[in-house]
Amino acid sequence: MPAASTVVPAPPQHMQALAHANRVRLARASLKRNILGGQLAAVDVIRACPSEVETMTVGELLRSQRRWGRTRARKFLSSLALNENRELGRLTDRQRNVLAAELETKGIGHPG
Repeated sequence: MPAASTVVPAPPQHMQALAHANRVRLARASLKRNILGGQLAAVDVIRACPSEVETMTVGELLRSQRRWGRTRARKFLSSLALNENRELGRLTDRQRNVLAAELETKGIGHPG
């Protein structure tokens, strides 16, 4: 007599979505802590754009840096003709490169 296979059913779709949302939220929180603490550069996040930050806004990323608030982020982005509510994953390559280059030339967006 063959052994009965124990197939574990996949969790419902809404539970999978919750689990995914929690993973993304925790990854973003860790990323923001690392940027604030100086272990990670905002420029590196902009250039790499990991999947966890694709739906994160440019303004939210900039505000995770020390001494960056809404006003400073808005002024900086308006000089580049970028909206602070633009998602990182929706930036074109040109926009991503311009944003990263401008942060680098101003000496901001790097740890320390």
